Formats: sequence, C-alpha cells, structure tokens
Amino acid sequence: MAKKINSFSGIVFSTDPSFKPEEEEQEQETLLPADQQLKIRLETKHRAGKAVTLVDGFRGSSADKEELGKKLKSYCGTGGSVKDGEIIIQGDHRDKVLQWLQKQGFGKSKKI
Repeated sequence: MAKKINSFSGIVFSTDPSFKPEEEEQEQETLLPADQQLKIRLETKHRAGKAVTLVDGFRGSSADKEELGKKLKSYCGTGGSVKDGEIIIQGDHRDKVLQWLQKQGFGKSKKI
C-alpha cells in the first residue's frame, strides 16, 4: 500500500508560531511566441571546455519548454536537455537556433 505523504518537505515540527509550510509553485501560462523574450548565448563554463548553446527566458509550462527544447535539438541535429529553466543545446548553434526561433514567430529573441 502506498502511504500518503504530506508535502512539508521533511519538516516534522516547528517552534515558530508564524510558520507556514511552503506551497508548491503553480505552472505558468505559456506566453505567445511573439511575446517571449528569449536570450541565446554560448557557454563553456563547468562543461569540461565543451561549448553549449543556452536558450534562456522562456515563460510557460515545463511541458511546453520540453517540447521547444526537443524541436530545437531536432532542428540542430544534436543532443541537449532542459534543466533549471534553460534549454541546453550541445555545440555552438547560436545562429541556427536564432534563425529557427525567428521563423517560428519568436521575434524578440536575441543573441548575447
């Protein structure tokens, strides 16, 4: 049988009279592509010298972010992932990513 676990993140007891457990964040509503302000940059730090293209600033649900990451990886023909609110594409694909995003209607996207 599965036990029902409270989502108090491991807190059993608190002596603080004004303590309130943290509530889970709700998913954001996905903005239209024309309203998104995405930033595309190249990074090599903490990646053993390997270059990755980061797409930052997507506002929306995690499912939509995953889908966008999957489409970008497919278009660039490379691997990557979606972590910590960033879409990570392996390699230096800034120009390709910017071109694809603008083609899809993400007009406010820019390279940094």
